Amino acid sequence: MDNDKLKFLQLLSKSFPSIAATSTEIINLKAILNLPKGTEHFLTDIHGEYKAFNHVLRNGSGVIRDKIDDIYGDTLEENLKKQLATVIYYPEAKINLIQKTTDDMKSWYKITILRLIEVCRIVSSKYTDSKVRKSLPKDFAYIIQELLHEKYSEDKKDYVKNIIDTIIELDMSKEFIVAMSELIQRLTIDVLHIVGDIYDRGPQPHLIVDKLMQHHNVDIQWGNHDMLWMTAASGQKCAIANVIRISSRYSNTDILEDVYGINMLPLARFALNTYANDPCTSFIPKEAKDSDISLMAKIHKAISIIQFKIEGQVIKNNPKFKMEDRLLLDKIDYSRGVVTINGKEYPMTDTNFPTIDPKDPYKLTEEEEEILEKLKQSFIHSEKLQRHTKFLFSKGGMFLKYNSNLLFHGCIPVDKNGEFTEVELFGKKLSGKKYLEELDRVCREGYFNKTDKQMKEICMDIMWYLWCGENSPLFGKDAMKTFERYFTTDKELHKENKNPYYSLYENQEFINKIFGEFGLDPKKSHIINGHMPVKEKRGESPIKANNKLIVIDGGFSKAYQKETGLAGYTLIYNSYGLKLVSHQPFEDVNTAIANCIDIHSSTRVIKRVLERKKVKDTDVGENIQKQIDDLYELLNAYKRGFIKVNN
Repeated sequence: MDNDKLKFLQLLSKSFPSIAATSTEIINLKAILNLPKGTEHFLTDIHGEYKAFNHVLRNGSGVIRDKIDDIYGDTLEENLKKQLATVIYYPEAKINLIQKTTDDMKSWYKITILRLIEVCRIVSSKYTDSKVRKSLPKDFAYIIQELLHEKYSEDKKDYVKNIIDTIIELDMSKEFIVAMSELIQRLTIDVLHIVGDIYDRGPQPHLIVDKLMQHHNVDIQWGNHDMLWMTAASGQKCAIANVIRISSRYSNTDILEDVYGINMLPLARFALNTYANDPCTSFIPKEAKDSDISLMAKIHKAISIIQFKIEGQVIKNNPKFKMEDRLLLDKIDYSRGVVTINGKEYPMTDTNFPTIDPKDPYKLTEEEEEILEKLKQSFIHSEKLQRHTKFLFSKGGMFLKYNSNLLFHGCIPVDKNGEFTEVELFGKKLSGKKYLEELDRVCREGYFNKTDKQMKEICMDIMWYLWCGENSPLFGKDAMKTFERYFTTDKELHKENKNPYYSLYENQEFINKIFGEFGLDPKKSHIINGHMPVKEKRGESPIKANNKLIVIDGGFSKAYQKETGLAGYTLIYNSYGLKLVSHQPFEDVNTAIANCIDIHSSTRVIKRVLERKKVKDTDVGENIQKQIDDLYELLNAYKRGFIKVNN
């Protein structure tokens, strides 16, 4: 036997020290291969909308309600099915309401527990007993395990009844129902995929990250807004200015101050003093309270000017970024109030720039330098922000191949002919998959490298480029026209041209080319995208290239819902195939709980398989098969005497 193989099998024998132990594990793993594949749940572009995200996560995009319908059909009244679903989504809050309106809580508890057991039995049926056991809540693990495995035979009828009666007698019903409901939520979705853009616009991205950190199996494909926050957490000043600008634009600076502990006082004081008599009309925030508008507009303008200055410095220091068209502060005629863009003059909507020196427009004033440095220290020393950022790095990446699906947030940069764009990084010209892999590595070095300051700065600048650069796979446009939107009224100047990827992604040959680049089978693979909201109300379809590509950004962010006509898509991939779920806006949790109102969703089947997919058809199954092959070799080594059996 090969010496390296023998060493490997000797190590494996420590876990399986006998023929019996090895055989048992082979039997177990081969059985797992024939279970139905777990359900995958895909969400994207959540943009801080925690309430809608939380509800969709709790109801599994309608999967739980489907299970209830499957179990009870017409045998249970519609209002009782809705009530049961709401109990599973929000158990504690719903019980509190029911206690106020129901006289016989004992009967309600007994019926509800029995129904929850039935639902839990169905959602757990596709998993091994071992996996279900590991998912059980600690306090009720033994009881739930007993109830799930009993079939209410005549012999065990009193046994089951006594368990439930005792739970009620000991006043543990509420706690037990909460535990059962959370278990059902967990078992309904096996894997959660977040295809980018957790941050910005909405008010509670931090709660989304907190929720994801508690999830049992989640992965994240970075979006450009996530990358912006990760870059800011690394200490890159352009990213810090952008994060604050966007937060002030959407009146969400409390996220910075109250959640992440960023000291905004020096900036606020500076803004009030510098723009005391300036109405800052171009910087009026969205959805601000009347009392906050004036201050927020001043902060918004102050940080925007700082942003344009510091970005200009980074662009000049990185000529390979080819972003010279973003250098516009030196194109302003400050005496006449016009800016020259593409050789043409445009009147500016705002001409009050007290901190800009026309002779050196990209130079920060001493006070701006001091403020920006203080903000940087706040960002890099924010314990919660750093914890969230490390989580995004540990669970995230530029792309993911999973069960024949390719997940990435934005695009694969290509030219108008569909050829992968070559981009130079550290002296190497890269494109396609290798380009994304190197960007992934660079981002990690930009955050984690604490010793080589010069290399860290270079990597952090590339991370910022991923927010807004032309060849960024996370951004996917030729330029970010922030300056033009603030200071000019010409709509043509505001246009941000999409990468040719977005005009080619209806083409099946082009999509097949991407599959080939990433080593995927074109016959059974899909690309799953976010980033570009699908304007379904204008007739645009989220399904492209004959079902090969699915864009699942349908407008979770309220800012986009007028354009999309929806409040987001989610994608479900279970053992029966792929389903796209479109959601209507979710307004109020309390009303949903009180009236058993779910998000109104509609489902369309993208792909239904003729033969139900099993674990053996997945990436997990492929890894299990490799383990089985290794165990067969170990078994052979035992039988042939190469390794001593340890009895």
